[in-house]
Amino acid sequence: MPAKIPESVLVVIHTPALEVLLIERADKPGFWQSVTGSLDAPDEALLDTAARELFEETGIVADGDGIALRDWQLSNIYEIYPVWRHRYAPGVTHNTEHVFSVCVPRDTPIVLSAREHLRHVWLPHVEAADRCFSSSNAEAILQLPRRLNGHD
Repeated sequence: MPAKIPESVLVVIHTPALEVLLIERADKPGFWQSVTGSLDAPDEALLDTAARELFEETGIVADGDGIALRDWQLSNIYEIYPVWRHRYAPGVTHNTEHVFSVCVPRDTPIVLSAREHLRHVWLPHVEAADRCFSSSNAEAILQLPRRLNGHD
């Protein structure tokens, strides 16, 4: 398997009422997060990566019409957890994460990738942020109200 590219997307899925969808990792039970995923190729567009990961991990299709991804134009650089560094080229210790969000109706069917995730849950945004194991994921969730009201 080729080394992962240390550039990824984070997609915060939420309802108009700011309920946030979290998914539990299959490889680390108890680790809850939003949709995340690395670029498949160095030239893959970030929006394409976000749409692909959204579909692969939840079955949600961002058609750009009823369900549209929103690029926050925000990037976070963080240290890759040692437990996952073997997936990257030797010496790679940091990842650049690009933040997106998508608003969906609360009754949107969620189809998890059983290989990647065990369960999902909808939570009020503050509670969802508290449950995330990733600080950048939690911070993005806490920024939702500001971002959606056009203050960023």
